[in-house]
Amino acid sequence: MPASDPLRAALPLLRPRLPRALLAITLGALSLGSALALAGVSAWLITRAWQMPPVLDLSVAVVAVRTFGISRGVLGYCERLVSHDTALRSAGNARTEIYRRLADGPVEVTARLHSGDLLARVGTDVDDLADVLVRAVVPFGVAAVLGVAATTVIALISPVASVVLAVCLIVAGVLAPWLSARAARAQEAVARQHRSDRDVAALTALDHAAELRVAGRLPELIADAERRQRTWAAAVDRAAAPAAAGAAVPTAAVGASVIGAVVVAIGIASSTAPTTLAVLMLLPLSAFEATGALPGAAVALTRARIAAGRLLELVSAENAPAHTATVIASPATTPRLRATRVSAGYPGGPAGPTVSVDLAPGSRLAVTGKSGAGKTALLMTLAGLLPAAAGTVSFDGIDCDELSESELRSAACYFAEDAHLFSTTVRDNLLVARGDCTDDELVHTLGVVGLGAWLSSLPDGLSTVLTGGAAAVSAGQRRRLLLARVLVCPAPIVLLDEPTEHLDAADSHRLLAALLDGTHGLLSPARTVVVATHQLGADIACPRLSVADDR
Repeated sequence: MPASDPLRAALPLLRPRLPRALLAITLGALSLGSALALAGVSAWLITRAWQMPPVLDLSVAVVAVRTFGISRGVLGYCERLVSHDTALRSAGNARTEIYRRLADGPVEVTARLHSGDLLARVGTDVDDLADVLVRAVVPFGVAAVLGVAATTVIALISPVASVVLAVCLIVAGVLAPWLSARAARAQEAVARQHRSDRDVAALTALDHAAELRVAGRLPELIADAERRQRTWAAAVDRAAAPAAAGAAVPTAAVGASVIGAVVVAIGIASSTAPTTLAVLMLLPLSAFEATGALPGAAVALTRARIAAGRLLELVSAENAPAHTATVIASPATTPRLRATRVSAGYPGGPAGPTVSVDLAPGSRLAVTGKSGAGKTALLMTLAGLLPAAAGTVSFDGIDCDELSESELRSAACYFAEDAHLFSTTVRDNLLVARGDCTDDELVHTLGVVGLGAWLSSLPDGLSTVLTGGAAAVSAGQRRRLLLARVLVCPAPIVLLDEPTEHLDAADSHRLLAALLDGTHGLLSPARTVVVATHQLGADIACPRLSVADDR
């Protein structure tokens, strides 16, 4: 495996236990070795019984047949337990490591991906990567051990037959997997993209079902998810069709090996015992039992390699910003936020209009514009979550690219319109913004955003579990809970994306006015507040930046 292979680079994520993997291979080899021995002993027993010897001459072989028949199933079951335990532990290790790296790494790595794509990567891709242990490593290891053992046994009877068997085993164990992997590789990347698109459409329908239903777009989105599912299934079928040739090669190799053994047996029949000839002709059938799984193992290896590449895009060290010793103002002091001729946009997508802002500590700014004009991308760029397509963003004169992730987050915090509510207590859903808040602070904050009566109606107050997260509250209550996070957040610069969406017009106007009031508003006059909205009333006095959709 070359050093540049993504699968090799991703193996540290799995942290597989080598002794367990070796134990799985050993048990698998013993299981199929029992099948090999069962075939040999059975061939001897059938041929010897045809000669009608005393029954006692067959007793040992009869017991051996029963032993190998039972041990094959028992050892195979043990191999499955060990290999699946190894794979599941490795998948857990991989997800833990990926979540840790995502939490500590640059936010823009995940901010540019849809939640459906993230789900596909940390879900299906991790499963595919962990499956390489069960579906590829163990089968290849078992096939190698069994192939050597079978060839050695046949060589004791006839070197010529062992050469024929070895060649056929190489064809079945190398050529067939190579053909299958080559066929799968051509289509798997396309199929994976279709599956990611399906997940994006499905999660959008789940997360925004109420709004989409009101807008009349939910059936259209569900139909789109179904279409993407069918497209993905068709791509998988196209990947499987060429692999059929690779799956047929082991069968052809078995036939060639058996024919070769028969020809050799005919040639040495005059000088070899009938029981030995029976073993020579029947043993190859069991020798190929391990190679039958290798085409599928090669496909699993290919899928794991593709999955490893996608996962490395998330957790690669290259994505981490270089840490510098630069220190900006502490959270107690608001830094000056300046954007110079910045054009914002998502990586790979169109860039928005060029804008420049200079926000002194305590400034208020309303970013307005139609939906899709680029307000969200602009706010994420100002927060350092997305790289600027053009221009620079700085805090107290220091380019945001020169700041570490922790320094950026201590200076500015972005609050998304669709921020997640966790299926945990009300208290914990607020403590994610600041972990040292007291219950009194949380109760006061909820009252400020208009959730005092709602909190009083909950059976356990702050300890009430929001089962299902956002599904446990209305759209308006969800918006107010997210706004409460803003109030308890310690960041001196806050950037809010549509903070009053789904509220009635009167409440929306009141809260927007309070957020943008730099003197007696909801947030301290020392903090800088940037709000993206398309509901700003004409009577709210604050600087405005209009983002026009000229892309």
